[in-house]
Amino acid sequence: MSIGRALYILSDISVAQRQVAWRHCINQRRKADTKMAAGCTTTCSRVSPYYPSTVSDSPAAVIRSFNLKFQQNEKYGTHGRYRASLIMNPESFEVGRLIGSYGFMNVTSYSGPQSRPDFDSSSQLQDVGGLKFQDVREGDVQIRLYEGRVAQGPRRGTPIIFKVYPGKQIGGLEADMMASNELKSHAFLQSCSQSISQNIQILLGGFETKTGEQWLAFRNDGKYSAADYAKVSSEKLSKNRALGEQKFWNPFEEETNIKRKRSFIIKLLQGVLSGLAYMHDNERLHQSLGPASVVLNTMVDKEAAYLVPRLRDLAFSVDIRLSSLEENSFGLSEGLWRRARSSGAYTSMEKRAFGIADDIYGAGLLFAYLAFIPFCEAGIIDSLSLQRLLESTFKLDLAAAREYCLADDRFLEAVKFLDLGDGAGWELLQVMLNPDFRNRPIAEAVLNHRFLNGALL
Repeated sequence: MSIGRALYILSDISVAQRQVAWRHCINQRRKADTKMAAGCTTTCSRVSPYYPSTVSDSPAAVIRSFNLKFQQNEKYGTHGRYRASLIMNPESFEVGRLIGSYGFMNVTSYSGPQSRPDFDSSSQLQDVGGLKFQDVREGDVQIRLYEGRVAQGPRRGTPIIFKVYPGKQIGGLEADMMASNELKSHAFLQSCSQSISQNIQILLGGFETKTGEQWLAFRNDGKYSAADYAKVSSEKLSKNRALGEQKFWNPFEEETNIKRKRSFIIKLLQGVLSGLAYMHDNERLHQSLGPASVVLNTMVDKEAAYLVPRLRDLAFSVDIRLSSLEENSFGLSEGLWRRARSSGAYTSMEKRAFGIADDIYGAGLLFAYLAFIPFCEAGIIDSLSLQRLLESTFKLDLAAAREYCLADDRFLEAVKFLDLGDGAGWELLQVMLNPDFRNRPIAEAVLNHRFLNGALL
């Protein structure tokens, strides 16, 4: 799995990639009437303050009382209990102003590593993250974000974020599939148990407009993402180092700031892995884990005790219940299962294990991102450069990567962070990024590792 596969990153971070087979997905959708999400990466602006719009200039002016598209068997089946609590009436919402938009990169072809007589073994391209064998083009779906609030009922006044998928006339079948899968994934997870994980964003409801746009309403539990945090942290570091001794007149101030940053990042990773463990325990893959798919309620290092990270962007989530694995091998999961087969996972249980390990690999890349970007000055390295450094340059040999980074003063604080506990960070990162999916730990095991369980702090 690559960090580009459905990875959300801010506009000034490198644009990511995701493997999708649209043509086959569309053909299967026409046959089976299946609505599943297709992969995307995003560029979005930061959330701005809420300013309610009048009905005349608000998108709510074209709203009609349509329900979002559930499959027939879901209206009264597995998700019925939670669906009854979703707010599906458009009159129950107030729509604020536009706060951002999403785009995505579409991978239109994929092939595994091929042996060639003119390539020797040392120069043979390795299919570790899939980056070397993908044909990427710009996708067609543009997703808009609006602020708003609940206007009626017991949740009146609750701040929300609208995620708006375009209608079929503009976004095509892909947008319809993405919205449907995101809604179904949240509804499923929110109906799995009496206590919903605090580390997953909450869906409150949604509606469809007469133009076919599908509006998903999420509780606004934070205006920042892990990508925001990394960006602000690196920029602040650059500014402080430019000021030099003028900034840190107290010799202990810089050390205190570094310790706070370490605590914040570990708390952030704990929340991410807790949310991922909840999803896996309830037979769902995330499949789009990245710095901008993690919502934060604060970006202040000294407020780490109050930090609650939440996973979002489940449009690419995959159902790994055995019944689903036996029935569905197309749509969103087609590329995942093709890679599973190329790795030797053929049975339903093997495919399920591969999918979980694939999410862990994505979490490992997120771990690497948070271990480096916030500790480096702005512009030193970005997400894709870091990924290529680990995957292509060092072939996922983290010991060699450490030696390289140790020789570069720009990466010194990142190396010190991962060196905690006699190299506990490098140890954890190595097992999460193990090239053999069978040797990667589950999310619970990652949470219990000494680097994340708080023992080192």
